[in-house]
Amino acid sequence: MPTVPPPEPSRQGGRSATAFALLGLLSLRPWTTYELARQVRRSLNWFWPRAERQLYDEPKRLVAGGLATAAKEHTGMRPRTVYKITPLGRHALKRWLDEPAAARTSEFEAMLKVFFADAGSLAQLVTTLSAIQHEATDRLAELAVLTGQALAADAPFPKRLHLGALTVRLHVEQEEAIARWAGWALDQVSGWKAADDPGAWDYQGVLRDLATRASG
Repeated sequence: MPTVPPPEPSRQGGRSATAFALLGLLSLRPWTTYELARQVRRSLNWFWPRAERQLYDEPKRLVAGGLATAAKEHTGMRPRTVYKITPLGRHALKRWLDEPAAARTSEFEAMLKVFFADAGSLAQLVTTLSAIQHEATDRLAELAVLTGQALAADAPFPKRLHLGALTVRLHVEQEEAIARWAGWALDQVSGWKAADDPGAWDYQGVLRDLATRASG
């Protein structure tokens, strides 16, 4: 998961896609900033990871733009601010759904280490590939838990499960593909002499096969 998100392209009214992501959550129910950040970590973070600070600052900008309201409340002696979407915010969210999405991006630090593995040892490469495989397996287990929670009788937003099914399937298939790839890669490098010497491994044949597959 990215830890430092790339700059976001400007959207309608100069707002970021994160602003609309939070508007989307606010369209479901009112939230405090803490609840919004927790919900992002639980769901949106799988495909829209954002720095914690941004999640706490953005609701204030939504209020300043008239897209949300902020109400001071108390839970016992503790004050809290609850944000709620406005009719203008709902209109802006609907308009945003018409806008073309920015090109897909991803960050995968372990793949940088694979790509530059010839600067180190074969053991380092194997360690990196093993970590990729384990992480994908762990993420699949996490997705299984989240999916089970979504199907529970007391799960929130049961009328949105059809959209959850669409998005979770992509994440499951991505993690399955990464786990398969890491297993395949570990098998391939097991015959290498070093990270900078694949020995008799037919990498050109692999590349020819990939070119054929990519061309359809």
